[in-house]
This record gives sequence, structure tokens and C-alpha cells, in this order.
Amino acid sequence: MERLQKVIAASGYCSRRKAEELIQTGHVAVNGIVVTELGSKVSNKDRIEIDGEKINKEQKEYYLLYKPRSVVTTTSDDKKRKTVVDLIETNARIYPVGRLDYDTTGAIILTNDGELANLLMHPKNKIDKVYIAKIKGILHPTMIEQLKRGVMIDGVKTARSKVKVKRYDRKTDTSIVEIIIHEGRNHQVKKMFQAVGKDVLKLKRERISFLDLRGLNSGEYRRLNPKEVKKLYSEVDLKQ
Repeated sequence: MERLQKVIAASGYCSRRKAEELIQTGHVAVNGIVVTELGSKVSNKDRIEIDGEKINKEQKEYYLLYKPRSVVTTTSDDKKRKTVVDLIETNARIYPVGRLDYDTTGAIILTNDGELANLLMHPKNKIDKVYIAKIKGILHPTMIEQLKRGVMIDGVKTARSKVKVKRYDRKTDTSIVEIIIHEGRNHQVKKMFQAVGKDVLKLKRERISFLDLRGLNSGEYRRLNPKEVKKLYSEVDLKQ
């Protein structure tokens, strides 16, 4: 027997958090009876329906994509722009874990495992996200310390981060900076640099946890192997 919300998330229908919302708002029925209690447990023999639609357990799929520029991080787009889901050949109902801006490139995970997606996105699990930013000008030591300690964006202070200047180009007056964060707020890295008076010219996410882009070109992807999936679960379980 497993908790109802966990079974729904495991089916790939949605994240565990969304499943909890659906249960509490009366959208979920088990064997024809609406269930609104989050503690409810079900077995493999139970019929689970969401708004009258039976959920089926999907085979879990996990992908690491090197997102190109000018691709949106969503499952569909009303402006008919290409999405990250369009780049992956699968019949599974996958979705991106977190997001990258339209003009930001780099690593993003896509999966139909709602349980893992929710764990990876939750700030309390402190999953490292490593970015390389190209900024205008020099990042002075005082600015680096500000970024490390946290800066105010949208009225809320960011968590501590790691910052390292990789190089400075005098000819173009630009710096390449590595910044490691574990939050996932909207436009966070760009806003952090703006908070210390620097504009981001280019931004790339190089790594998520231990997963990097080695062997991938822009627009390419690969499936995660069982060992990598187990390691991701292990990392978030250790931080619970």
C-alpha cells in the first residue's frame, strides 16, 4: 500500500505537490469514491481517476538536455515557439524539472517522474546548479562577497552562493564568472548580478548536481542511466 499522492506522481500525471492539491480539492476518486484525505493509501488493484480519467502507471523516463537558446522551458507554448519537450523523441508525457530562460542555454532535466521532479526543485534539498555567466566589466571583490552572502531580489534575500571569476578580457571589457546556487527563483542569476550593478550578456547552466554537459552539443540530449537516477534520489533523500 502506498499513499495516493505518491502513486499519482509516480504515474507521471503531475508532481506530488500538484497531486496533493487535486486530492484536497476533490478531483480524485478511488474505485469510484472521491477521496480528499492526503493520508489515504491505495494498492495496485485500486482504480484511480482524476476528473473521470483513469491514470495508468508509465515507465519512468529521465533525460538530460543541453537546451539551446530561443527554446522555451515548458511543455507547450501559445506563441508556437519550440519547447524543450519538442527536442526529445519520446511518447512519454515528460516535462522539465525547473526552468531556464528563453535566451539561457545549458543543462536541464526532463522526466515523467513527478516525485523526483518535486524533490529536485524543492529549495530545502539544496541541489547545486552551476552557471557560467558572461558579464560586462569587472566583478570587484566587494561585489563577489555581496553575491556570496546573498542579495535582495524581488524583496527577498537570496541564499548563500559560491562565486568565482574565471577570467577577464580587457579587449571586450567582459568577465566570465562561475556562480553556484541551489534556489530556482525566476531570472535569479540575472537579477543577482543586476543587484550588484552588472548586466549578464550570456548565461549557461553547466551542471545540475553531478550531471554535466560532457558529450552533448547544443540541442542534444541523453537518457539518464539507472545508476544516475538512483544517485539523484540518494542525494535528495540525504537532505530530507
